[in-house]
This record gives sequence, structure tokens and C-alpha cells, in this order.
Amino acid sequence: MKFIDEATIEVFAGNGGNGSGSFRREKFIPKGGPDGGDGGKGGSVFAEADRNLNTLIDYRFSKQHRAKSGENGRGSDCYGAAGPDVILKMPVGTTIVNAETGLVIADLTEHGQQVLIAKGGDGGLGNIHFKSSVNRAPRQFTRGKEGDSAKYKLELKVLADVGLLGMPNAGKSTLIAAVSNARPKIADYPFTTLHPNLGVVRIGHAQSFVIADVPGLIEGAAEGAGLGHQFLKHLSRTRVLLHLVDLAPFDENVDPVHEAAAIVEELRKYDEALWAKPRWLVLNKIDMIAEEDRKAKIEDFVSRYRAKTGWQGQVHPISSLTGENTANLMRSVYENLVQQMQVEFPPEPDARFRESTGTLINPQQTGDDQE
Repeated sequence: MKFIDEATIEVFAGNGGNGSGSFRREKFIPKGGPDGGDGGKGGSVFAEADRNLNTLIDYRFSKQHRAKSGENGRGSDCYGAAGPDVILKMPVGTTIVNAETGLVIADLTEHGQQVLIAKGGDGGLGNIHFKSSVNRAPRQFTRGKEGDSAKYKLELKVLADVGLLGMPNAGKSTLIAAVSNARPKIADYPFTTLHPNLGVVRIGHAQSFVIADVPGLIEGAAEGAGLGHQFLKHLSRTRVLLHLVDLAPFDENVDPVHEAAAIVEELRKYDEALWAKPRWLVLNKIDMIAEEDRKAKIEDFVSRYRAKTGWQGQVHPISSLTGENTANLMRSVYENLVQQMQVEFPPEPDARFRESTGTLINPQQTGDDQE
């Protein structure tokens, strides 16, 4: 299935049905009176997040979505039927933006989340609502209201805890295949990855996180060069970025420090918030460096990179191919994610803990076990 992460659609809610101006006319009932029913409500259009979808391809060519209008009211106090609602299934992580105003209407981040994006028109009132002691034969009725219509831009941003960043052929796909259940295409030419890949990394029982691999970046990506700039938005929801660097490029004229610094600069040009996210340096392909030369090579790279960019953070030398140090890296990432979650959502303190000493109060002192 082709990966589509952007689409533009138009939605049209149904119109409300008209009320009826009918009168009861039956044999032997000369004063039947008004009996016109209300019109039915027009169908609305909803967007619903579905975790079973991972692309917006359904909306690539199906651009207009219409709900049916409500039926008109009829005599004998018959009310018109409401138009059925239309529910548009979208992948979890879809952002719905008004194409004309640029206003974000909804951000679908949870499975089953449902948002109204076009409200159906209300049905009109029949003449039974206008009868009174001074208006015995009302001929008034109201027409149904028009349903809403709008044009929306859909943007899919994958939900991942960790994002992989780096130049083409840095080993991102090899790493995600080694540590998760993802099986991306891996080859020895640039831009093998053409769309984001998600994988679940399991650290232990009930301990896991989601990692995302996006197409590689090159210098000039912020201006549209290469493919990676099209998918940088998929990293906006991540909590940690792993910047993979090829420490042993085939071309001896390529300076890994220059390439790594260029990627960071492209990130800053694209989005300051994304650039400010926690970013770890992952030095890949250490298996291609002689063991006695590794330490000097790593220290030289880190010192020159920090001098050039001013970056301070964690450094992890690994080999995606052999798996060296990858388990330790994933464990460190998981622990960092847990710490971030604890800061954002601190656990509620147990009322039976003393604030001064942190010791647990005896339940008998609190009266918990007393009758």
C-alpha cells in the first residue's frame, strides 16, 4: 500500500428537512386542525481515529464526502427521518486543518476518538407548533437549515516515542530492524527508505516504546532537497531524537563531522521546536573501524562536533549490523522516556506517607483497620 501522509477533502453535511403545513382532513371530522410534522435533521460528518489505518490513501482520490439530507415532514403528525451520519476513518495521528483559515480543527491522537467536522442542518418545524387559542388553523411552517460545508487539509504525523535522524545510508533502517519488529527495505544505495517505518522496541515484560525511521536528510533539505524534508513532521511528536552518524563512510573525502553538523542545521531551519528536542548522538558502524583505533576515532569526532555545534548530550557508539551496544542504547532510551513521563505526569503521593520523613504511617495510626 502506498504511503500517503497528506490529503485535501471537502465535506458537506446534509440539509434539514422542511416542516409540513398539513391539516387533518377526514370524513366526519370537520375540525381536524393542523397535523404537519417536523422535518428530519440532516446527517453530520465525523472524523474518527482508527489504529488499523496507517495512510491517508483513501482520501487521495475520494475528495468529496456528503451526508444525506433529512426527509420533509408529512401530515398525520409524521416527522421526517433524520439523514444518516457519515464517519470518515483516519489513521491515529491525523491532524485536521481548515484549508481556508489554517485553524487546526482536531488532532486525532487516540484510537476511537471522534470529532464533528460538519454539522447537519436542523429540521424545520411543522404547523402543529404554531397552533394556539387565537390561531386555530396555522399555515406557518419553517424550512430546514442548510448543513455545514468545509474544506480540510489532512496531515498525518506518526505517533512515535523515538525518532531516527541522519544522512542516507547512516544505518537507520538496519538499526530499527535490529531492535524492533519492523522490517524495512535495506540496501547499499541512498534513499532506500521512501516512507516512515514504525517499530515497537520491547525492553522487557510490559516495557516497550515506539521508534520511527524516516527517509534520510541531506544538506539543503529545508529548501526541498532530497526526500527527508517531506517527512520531518513525523518527528514532531517524538520525545527523543537519535542522530545516527556513519563513522566509517566509504568515501574517504567525506567528513562525518561536517555531515552531522549540516543535518542539525537543516533541523533548525525546518522547525526550532524540533531542533530543541533531546537529541542523542549515535555513532554507527564502529565494526568497520579497527578495535585499537575506535577510541581515538570516537573522541576526535565528538570533540570536533561539539566545537562546531556547541551541542552537549549523550554519545553512544554502536554497530547496527552486529548489534554491538544496541541493547544498552535501547535500555537508556527507555529509562529516559520513563523519566520524562514522570516529570510530565508525576504520581499522586500516598496520603499515608509522611511528607517530612517519607516513611509509611502505621495503618493503625490512621484508623484504616479500626472498626
